[in-house]
Amino acid sequence: MDPKPQKMPKVAKVKNKAPAEIQITAEQLLREAKERDLEIQPPPPKQKISDKEELADYQLRKRKAFEDELRKNRTVITNWIKYAKWEESQKELQRARSIFERALDVDHRNITLYLKYTEMEMRNRQINHARNLWDRAVTILPRANQFWYKYSYMEEMVGNIAGCRQVFERWMEWEPDEQAWQTYINFELRYKEIDRARAIYERFVMVHPEVKHWIKFARFEEQHAFINSSRNVYQRAVEFFGDEDMDEKLYIAFARFEENQREHDRARAIYKYALEHIPKERAQDLYKNYTIHEKKYGDRTGIEDVIVSKRKFQYEEEVKANPSNYDAWFDYLRLVESEGNPDTIRETYERAISNVPPTKEKTYWRRYIYLWVNYALFEELEMRDEERTRQVYKACLQLLPHKIFTFSKMWLYYANFEIRNKNLATARKYLGMAIGLCPKDKLFRGYIDIEIQLREFERCRILYQKFLEFGPENCITWMRFAELETLLGDADRARAIYELAINQTRLDMPELLWKAYIDFEVGQEQTDNARQLYERLLERTSHVKVWMSFAQFELQSGGDDGNVEKARNVYDRANTTLRQAMEKDERVLLLEAWKEFEAEQGDEESREKLKSKLPKRIKRRQRVQADDGSDAGWEEFYDYIFPEDEASKPNLKLLAAAKAWKQKQMEASSSETESEAAGPSGILAAARAWKQSQSETDESSEPLPADIDRDDSSESGSDEEAEKSGEEREQELETNTTKQVNQ
Repeated sequence: MDPKPQKMPKVAKVKNKAPAEIQITAEQLLREAKERDLEIQPPPPKQKISDKEELADYQLRKRKAFEDELRKNRTVITNWIKYAKWEESQKELQRARSIFERALDVDHRNITLYLKYTEMEMRNRQINHARNLWDRAVTILPRANQFWYKYSYMEEMVGNIAGCRQVFERWMEWEPDEQAWQTYINFELRYKEIDRARAIYERFVMVHPEVKHWIKFARFEEQHAFINSSRNVYQRAVEFFGDEDMDEKLYIAFARFEENQREHDRARAIYKYALEHIPKERAQDLYKNYTIHEKKYGDRTGIEDVIVSKRKFQYEEEVKANPSNYDAWFDYLRLVESEGNPDTIRETYERAISNVPPTKEKTYWRRYIYLWVNYALFEELEMRDEERTRQVYKACLQLLPHKIFTFSKMWLYYANFEIRNKNLATARKYLGMAIGLCPKDKLFRGYIDIEIQLREFERCRILYQKFLEFGPENCITWMRFAELETLLGDADRARAIYELAINQTRLDMPELLWKAYIDFEVGQEQTDNARQLYERLLERTSHVKVWMSFAQFELQSGGDDGNVEKARNVYDRANTTLRQAMEKDERVLLLEAWKEFEAEQGDEESREKLKSKLPKRIKRRQRVQADDGSDAGWEEFYDYIFPEDEASKPNLKLLAAAKAWKQKQMEASSSETESEAAGPSGILAAARAWKQSQSETDESSEPLPADIDRDDSSESGSDEEAEKSGEEREQELETNTTKQVNQ
């Protein structure tokens, strides 16, 4: 027979699954439950026990409940403690002890259980029972410091000082932490047992050999006025730690102790000894305290020593962090040199020059090379050691990569050093070697200066020849060579040198060379040669300054009117040349100089003639294009209009306008008759339009500052003449163009 199928319980269908309008949070539910006290049970009613039978019944029920709890879980120590406390409240100490003992059988290493057990015994003044419990506890758990603290405290409270000391001694056999030792020491000090406390300190610093404990020991001796004992403790501590485990705190405390005893020399010696033996990075506070001590009790020398030592430490840190920091090396060396210890200075220099730049680029060597220079100067000037100085120079010259770059100063310094020591042959040998290995302008000039000082002029000539073979484009060299020959009184050789120089195909500063050559000829009073040089120079360049200099030369070559006329002719030639070259700015400069010249040397006629040549300044606009070729707008600029140029421009402009009009008419016209009929009138229209634009330009033009000084009468007269000449010129042009078009 098949079993009947089990029916599933019906589940109520939720008709409305939309969220409620008011949502209730879990926090709100908990708050409402607390407000309504739903979980708080009312306390049980108090019972009043009136006779022994009720008390026995109550105790039986409580004991049965406690025993049931213990039977369920024996390892929960809190149940045992509650049970024992209840028995204690019922004045049943024997039962309470029995419960604690049963609990200890369950967990004999529970610290809380021992503490509660002994506290119960002490509350009930059962000292012997408590003492026995403490003995059991410290025997089973000797590392539990709470037992020892409470045991010693109990013995001290009951006045058993010997027993307390015995407890401490048993405790110290286990070598506890420093707090336990300090507690023992404080116990002895409370009863004025100084010797016992000292003996404890002796054992303490051996069990825990730390600097702070030695300092405590020494301060203990100092506080009790045992000064020698305190000093001995510090000395024993210094010997105990030795040089390997030195700590600045010990030396600071030792020095302060001596300072308090007014033994300032001892304190200073301690500071210096510590600074010499403790690494610098671990002696910051030591430096600080030493500085304060010297400022209080030291003299100026002592304070300076402190500051110097501190700065030396800072420089040591800098050069250790970055050995290529040559500025730090310079400061460090300067500080070391101020102390005056030769061995230390040489050692520091050797350390500095050993940091060679890692790359063969001259930029990184520029600061480094001065280490060698200073080293050599120190050996020569301070130590007076000629041989060692020579070795420094030679080592530096061997180190430099002369095929890539060199330092001319090192070669010259070494040569001058050898000359000072009367080794001229060696100096010339090394300078020749320098020119052969790495010729440079500074080397040649330095070598030549040395030979000039030695009055070896033939050697100077040879060196100048080599110098010019090395760099023929150097104008300064040509000029100095020629100056040397001039000083020696050989003008022909100097002139020949100048001629060779100006005939070179490439020169770096030719203007200086030509000026020097001209000044040379002027100095030799060869005016014709100087004038020929100006003419030769003007064949090569038409620079405005050359023309101005030429004019000044002609003016200064003599004081008669002939020279003034020559200068005026130079200005006129210059104006014509610059006009043909279309150099407006240079031409303006020339006319300004010409105006000043005429103001000083000219007459009214020459001044009026020059005024007719002065330009006018007008403002114009031109299109500006961007880098991509697009139109960037307009910009204004000033332009100069010269009367001499404007006299020839109208014909050209009018002919250009006529040609443009004729070409346009030939392309657009359909019949020859219409073009002939329209020809003259079109050309005339173009001419009138051009004239109108010119008149507008003249109205907007501004005169130069040089033109402002003109009189109004002269301006009006010149304007009337210009208008008349313009009308006549226009009529002639109309007639000529009509003829050309008809032809």
